[in-house]
Amino acid sequence: MENLFIVFLISYIIGSIPTSIIATKISNAGDIRKFGSGNAGGTNVLRMLGWKIGVAVILFDLFKGVVATYYVPQLFWDPNPLPFNNTTPFADYTVVQIICGIAAVSGHIWTLFAGFKGGKGVATGAGMVLGLAPVEFIVALVVFAVVFIAWRYVSLGSITAALAIPLTMFLRENVFLVEIPGYHTLVYFAIGVSLLIV
Repeated sequence: MENLFIVFLISYIIGSIPTSIIATKISNAGDIRKFGSGNAGGTNVLRMLGWKIGVAVILFDLFKGVVATYYVPQLFWDPNPLPFNNTTPFADYTVVQIICGIAAVSGHIWTLFAGFKGGKGVATGAGMVLGLAPVEFIVALVVFAVVFIAWRYVSLGSITAALAIPLTMFLRENVFLVEIPGYHTLVYFAIGVSLLIV
């Protein structure tokens, strides 16, 4: 139980790093939450401070999700069992990855370092998906790019990309008959994360 709590807390703290607020303060641009949409996320930085700083913030937020999902769970060493009965088709380690990813996304949305008011969790959620389901991540990235180029709305691209994740997983498993380990649990998890982002 102690190990799980530690990796959950570390993941939440990593997710809580307020990248956009730090970037705007380093740039002497003030508090990003007082400009544009008032959201402490990469998209608002992109609009207010340009693509260089905006892309840097988005990539770092994505990196937070990857670190929390892929690297932090390695601190939860085997063969320590989970402190609850694992009824999912996932190995215990993968369950810990999911828990850590959710903690990071939650940390980004409700950041500890900025009054529990952060970004929307899109980039950090994307990093989590990259750590868990790289094929779905690539498809979502392509969907985002197509929608953004066509309509020039980052929010619309983010929403459609989020919805593309569980849809891609469903199609790969049920239409293209690709066997995805733990699909019957992972697809519901993907739906939950997508709805949270939306």
